[in-house]
Amino acid sequence: MLLLSLVTIVTLLVLLGSGVWIAFALIGTAWIALAMFSSFPPGPVLASDFWGASYGWDLTALPMFIWMGEILFRSGLADNMFRGLSPWLNRFPGRLLHTNIIGSGMFAAVCGSSAATCATVGKMTLPELERRGYDPQMAIGTLASASTLGLLIPPSIVLIVYGVVTEQSISRLFMAGIGPGIMILAMFMGYLVLWSLLKGNREGLTGEDESGMSFAEKLRNTWSLIPILLLIGGIIVSIYGGLASPTEAAAVGVVLSIVIARWNGHFNREIFHSSLFAAVRTACMIAFIIAGASFLTSAMGFTQVPMKLAQAIGEMGLSPTMLLVALTALLLVMGCFLDGISLILLVTSIIMPLVSAAGFDLIWFGIYLVIVVEMSQITPPVGFNLFVIQGLTGKDIVTITKATLPFFLLMLVAVALMHLFPNIALYLPYAMNR
Repeated sequence: MLLLSLVTIVTLLVLLGSGVWIAFALIGTAWIALAMFSSFPPGPVLASDFWGASYGWDLTALPMFIWMGEILFRSGLADNMFRGLSPWLNRFPGRLLHTNIIGSGMFAAVCGSSAATCATVGKMTLPELERRGYDPQMAIGTLASASTLGLLIPPSIVLIVYGVVTEQSISRLFMAGIGPGIMILAMFMGYLVLWSLLKGNREGLTGEDESGMSFAEKLRNTWSLIPILLLIGGIIVSIYGGLASPTEAAAVGVVLSIVIARWNGHFNREIFHSSLFAAVRTACMIAFIIAGASFLTSAMGFTQVPMKLAQAIGEMGLSPTMLLVALTALLLVMGCFLDGISLILLVTSIIMPLVSAAGFDLIWFGIYLVIVVEMSQITPPVGFNLFVIQGLTGKDIVTITKATLPFFLLMLVAVALMHLFPNIALYLPYAMNR
């Protein structure tokens, strides 16, 4: 087993390090493992797994939610969010910095992509916050960190991928993501309030006061939030109320996003084509990685590496808590070199037998896994959100990483709280299905 594990890890690292597409790296690693350490022919297994991974009703929701996010990305949604939120936050400690957190949470609920959330919200908020004199480090930190919630708050593309690969209910996963998502948003806002109270308004750290707007003007600006709130509410209610499956809700979401974009006056033939092709490219990329991960999963099953690994770790007598600590450290290191979806698929290909043997609820573990993947989005050298922020601000990665460090530590606290109180994630999915 030691030789096989070593060959597998070295092969995967070499392929990934050489710049090979992640799907090809997974396929190549699986092919070598089967050819060298089993009697099963790799070709038929590859064909079977690619066919099996290429269809499925649940997987249909993936391109639909991606397309919905691409439409909203081009529809001026960020302008509406900033205009609607900012009048109500002027007297709150931290003031308009909260628009990064709340706006990211709202956009995450309709987009499902961390990078798209970061880019969309950041294009609007960062220039405005800089113009109003807010601390640039805190503006960067709140945006980069809160936008990672695009992976957790439903509808989440990563949760759909996890549900498909592990054969878990996507509706339950969506419900399980609500509690932790709200908890992390509250922790971010709480930290921002504490930071603001400690810093005060010295040197423009909390920005200029813009509280002179009348109540009627605030209501007029808030009206721009109504369509997006209706879209979020419609998707969530239809899924959790049993009126529609996630796939059906995604299709409705696409139609409603087109209506919103048209209503905003930012929808035409060019936007339709560009959003559609962007969604197709992203969905095909994810589907290709899923197929490669499926082949690697089969290869690991035929060579019995996961079962032997689970048995070896089981013999070490690690408690569930220590196992979780070890997995978190391992995932954070892997997350420095892999994007979120690839990390989810690679992990589920290798360690799910170990997780099941340790007695973790697979719905709970999916939420835990997504939170750790969120943390990797703001971890160098391959933290995708760091690159998005760098493109928006021109600042170096070290400066951006320092700005996100407090929020990274808050996510670690959130993982610990979820372990101590599993019902943070599990109450809704199981209470709604009683």
